[in-house]
Amino acid sequence: SPDCFKFLEILQITHAHNTVSNFKRFHGRAFNDPFVQKEKEKLSYDLVPMKNGGVGVKVMYMDEEHIFSVEQISAMLLTKLKETAESNLKKPVTDCVISVPSFFTDAERRSLLDAAQIVGLNCLRLMNDMTAVALNYGIYKQDLPAPEEKPRIVVFVDMGHSAFQVSACAFNKSKLKVLGTAFDPFLGGRNFDGKLVDYFCAEIKSKYKLDPKAKVRALLRLYQECEKLKKLMSSNSTDIPLNIECFMNDTDVSGKMNRSQFEELCADLLQRIEMPLLSLMEQTQLKVEDVTAVEIVGGATRIPAVKERIAKFFGKDVSTTLNADEAIARGCALQCAILSPAFKVREFSVTDATPFPISLLWNTEAEDTEGVHEVFSRNHAAPFSKVLTFYRKGPFELEAFYSDPNGVPYPESKIGKYIIQNVAAQKDGEKSKVKVKVRVNTHGIFSVSTASMVEPVKSEESEDVNVETEVESQDQRPIENSSDVKNKIPDKKGDQPPEAKKPKIKVKNVDLPIEANLVWELGKELLNMYIETEGKMIMQDKLEKERNDAKNAVEEYVYEFRDKLSGPYEKFVCEKDLQGFSALLTETEGWLYEEGEDEAKQVYVDKLEDLKKLGTPIETRYQEAEERPKLLEELGHRLQYYATIAGEFRNKDEKYIHIDEMEMMKVEKCVSEVVEWMNNAVSAQAKKSLDQDPAVHSSEIKAKLQELNNVCEPVVTQPKPKVDSPKEENPLNERSDFKPEDMGEDEKNSEMPQQNGECHPSDQNTISMDLD
Repeated sequence: SPDCFKFLEILQITHAHNTVSNFKRFHGRAFNDPFVQKEKEKLSYDLVPMKNGGVGVKVMYMDEEHIFSVEQISAMLLTKLKETAESNLKKPVTDCVISVPSFFTDAERRSLLDAAQIVGLNCLRLMNDMTAVALNYGIYKQDLPAPEEKPRIVVFVDMGHSAFQVSACAFNKSKLKVLGTAFDPFLGGRNFDGKLVDYFCAEIKSKYKLDPKAKVRALLRLYQECEKLKKLMSSNSTDIPLNIECFMNDTDVSGKMNRSQFEELCADLLQRIEMPLLSLMEQTQLKVEDVTAVEIVGGATRIPAVKERIAKFFGKDVSTTLNADEAIARGCALQCAILSPAFKVREFSVTDATPFPISLLWNTEAEDTEGVHEVFSRNHAAPFSKVLTFYRKGPFELEAFYSDPNGVPYPESKIGKYIIQNVAAQKDGEKSKVKVKVRVNTHGIFSVSTASMVEPVKSEESEDVNVETEVESQDQRPIENSSDVKNKIPDKKGDQPPEAKKPKIKVKNVDLPIEANLVWELGKELLNMYIETEGKMIMQDKLEKERNDAKNAVEEYVYEFRDKLSGPYEKFVCEKDLQGFSALLTETEGWLYEEGEDEAKQVYVDKLEDLKKLGTPIETRYQEAEERPKLLEELGHRLQYYATIAGEFRNKDEKYIHIDEMEMMKVEKCVSEVVEWMNNAVSAQAKKSLDQDPAVHSSEIKAKLQELNNVCEPVVTQPKPKVDSPKEENPLNERSDFKPEDMGEDEKNSEMPQQNGECHPSDQNTISMDLD
């Protein structure tokens, strides 16, 4: 909400050294990484190296200095987001989808997954930002072409706070495929803010002889004001003023800028927009006319000059149908719903692309030679698996690395080393056939997932083991390409010419252990320690919240009661008690801001109880004075109602004549007793002053009202008994020996009354009456 963002802005300035922000790009990086060292100069908090060489953040926590890793800082953020989601959903949250920039490497992605694991979140997928935007766009489109038709090509452009990303996607009905991605990881809204800050720093220095970069708080305030100025210039082309009160040394500063000046100042940044767009079109082999629409998201795309550059490149107006700030988050939410069994979402297939080409390196049997093979090209479909075949007599090592180090915004091109263990030669001394499965998973992370050694099986052994039939090829190449069942791809070397029928042999696959040594990995011990630490901090936060709530309750009680003592409660406390209680409230207020500033929860609870011992009687007398007249009036109305009914009964009113005499006497007795009690209560209360405890409480009046209703209501609401209408007497029924054949012709022709097997009413009841 706007209030929340305002609070965060204030917090960042007032607690600049202890407020951590812009830390996402530190994931999976070493402290001595050039990017980290460059960013360190722009931060208000301290970065320090961790024992494992990673990036740590030094802050004050619980009045002590602590160093937290970037994974722990991200885990704290995820914990807060998890609590917010659970508070709104009213149920526990365990699954999530987390977005990452498309250019994140394996090390950065694994680091973010570790952060989710620290919190206890099950990350169903690390989703590329642009893929999330594309899903958010496509899942609601009802007019997408059928699967067999030509796909609709849409380009998505995202310029956020710190990066510029573009992607081209092909849409068919219920299907999305990312064709390619391009990016400038160091071009974003903060770069435009930096241009404004540098300009006004120079102006303030020359005009006011002040150096904003000398003080962190002043610089942060200038950044915030420049960001606001940038947003105003997006919607207004006239001069926009910049005014900051008490900027430095109690000096007010001011300046101004218009849109044309801003665009001239940022000309070099605007020129960089075209490069990723050109790269994307070259990768995907698309022409501008192939693109159906260009969708832009991200806060920085609101800058008119940025829009113009993008629109000019594609020769068409850009579309803003997606929410610029929430498009990625909504895409992740939709992906999470699709992957979760708890929600029913329309089917929508998402095929992502690998941002960087990945190759494997291994040692060959020949001395001093190495084999290299690119297993995943750039923009290769993901997730995807491939099976590679090696022929070895012993364990061997595979090294994964990015094929184009210059195109990766990360200083290390290596991904990791994988040692395939327990490989042995066959019984006849020949090389064993080893199948290795490599995979880029749903998170976009490369791995050597499985390895197995193919062993021939004797006929007598085949009955006890799972076997498969394999055609042995005489052409044993050092590496072969194949794929999973779902992803059949042809061999790059082309199909082999048909050969003579090969003999079939029975084989079994023996799983082999794989030892992985990754470029960036926390390790189980360190990860478990982080999980334990996070759990302790969550509990500490809970206790701290309870302590603050108890303290705030005392503070709120002091201020609220003091105001009411001079207002509605004034009549309900005597002068002596008023002076004593007011003094206690003032004393408590002073204690809260001095020695009571940081006490245990129970101290505040006890302090509140002491205040309530004096305050509750006053509050009760006020509430009783408010409720008592209304309840007495209601009781009087009910008494009058029941007394009226009793009087009408005595006057033989037809409405109540059916009520039994004894029951009506109970009503009269109850009414009489309650009237007497009410008169005594009113009389006793009249002798009491407002600052004294009441003679009769509202609860007693409610009880009497309930008692009156319980006794009287069932009696006066009795329904009248139903009276059966009399039936005509039939003289024929008086003769028990009557037979139809005894009737004459005239009687036979007359209508015979129907009896339906019932006696005449006169035969059922005999009524004796005395005649005068």
